[in-house]
Amino acid sequence: FKVKAGEMVGIVGATGSGKSTLAQLIPRLYDPSKGTIKIGGKDLKKIGEKSLRNTVSMVLQKAILFSGTIASNLRQGKEDATDYELKRASEIAQAQEFVGQYPDEFDHEVEERSANFSGGQKQRLSIARGVIGQPPILILDDSTSALDAKSEKLVQEALEHDLKDTTTVIIAEKIVSVMNADKILVLDDGKLVAEGTHEELLKTSPIYQDIYRTQKAKEKRGEIDE
Repeated sequence: FKVKAGEMVGIVGATGSGKSTLAQLIPRLYDPSKGTIKIGGKDLKKIGEKSLRNTVSMVLQKAILFSGTIASNLRQGKEDATDYELKRASEIAQAQEFVGQYPDEFDHEVEERSANFSGGQKQRLSIARGVIGQPPILILDDSTSALDAKSEKLVQEALEHDLKDTTTVIIAEKIVSVMNADKILVLDDGKLVAEGTHEELLKTSPIYQDIYRTQKAKEKRGEIDE
């Protein structure tokens, strides 16, 4: 498959279908056993590690923060980030609403194992760290799963507005998380079985239709958030 610069791409599929593996090929956490992956027409294997690290930013589902301050955690995404950049990234990630309530704001302490933050707060700070360097490619691996539906929508809207030139790859369990993507890839048992917009896939992909129907039924029963 091909992705144009600046596109938002969703990746969906059942658990174990290969979504995270596919995403981890992009920053070269894995190398493909056959075939090639190219960024800007250049084979990943010919791109230097530092250059690739500056090009691809990945935010994982399990948000890991380190002891220190909020600022020191966010600056792992960009060492020389200014106070303005810290605030901007926090606003994109919808973290500013709680960071701004601390008297010491970005100097607020992150305790060991980040015990003083909720799961949703940790995910928002991880997203802020991922976007602070305005990476050309941003991968969100189910990294909004701890957010409520409203916050997740606000994060996506901010990404579209403030990171228009960034190619965003969103891996999601919930189809509602990728419905507005420019393109959605459907994986099944390690294979790409369909691609298209939400509306196209509802007409053409039985697997996508099945996932969507199942999730809609769960929503009606109140088992998952809309």
